[in-house]
Amino acid sequence: MAYLLDANTFIQAKNEYYWFDICPGFWDWLDQQNSAGNIFSIDRIGDELKQGNDRLAQWATAKGRSFFLPLDNAALEAMPRVVSWVQNADYKDHAKRSFLGSADPFLIAYGLAHGHTVVTHEVHVEGERRRVKIPSVCRALHVPCVRTVEMLRREGARFIIG
Repeated sequence: MAYLLDANTFIQAKNEYYWFDICPGFWDWLDQQNSAGNIFSIDRIGDELKQGNDRLAQWATAKGRSFFLPLDNAALEAMPRVVSWVQNADYKDHAKRSFLGSADPFLIAYGLAHGHTVVTHEVHVEGERRRVKIPSVCRALHVPCVRTVEMLRREGARFIIG
């Protein structure tokens, strides 16, 4: 089972935990796992990252379609399930519009269509109605969803000083 990374996994890694100059091993590990067919994201997430004017934008641009997968027919066919669940869920209308206007539903639809695990820093909060979060939608649609550190642990990632 492969992992699909949300934009915030890259952004928080760059800004807080795995700076390119301090922990290049994290970024190398992502590349290795992508080459092995274990880690990806989708093109809409890549497009978000490329809009920056920083090292992350450069990194995302260099990855291309091998890392940031284009949406395929299976993912597009899964989209109505994601949209329908969000539209029928008890969220405020502005929360629904915001979520459905982002890359997030496409990421979940890709995971749903291909049996991949979605990776995000977001956390499901029971009773939350002001913001639709990826883990909440994943939970409802039975799409596996974990945080970055859980993915790293599951996959045995180790960043060792040489």
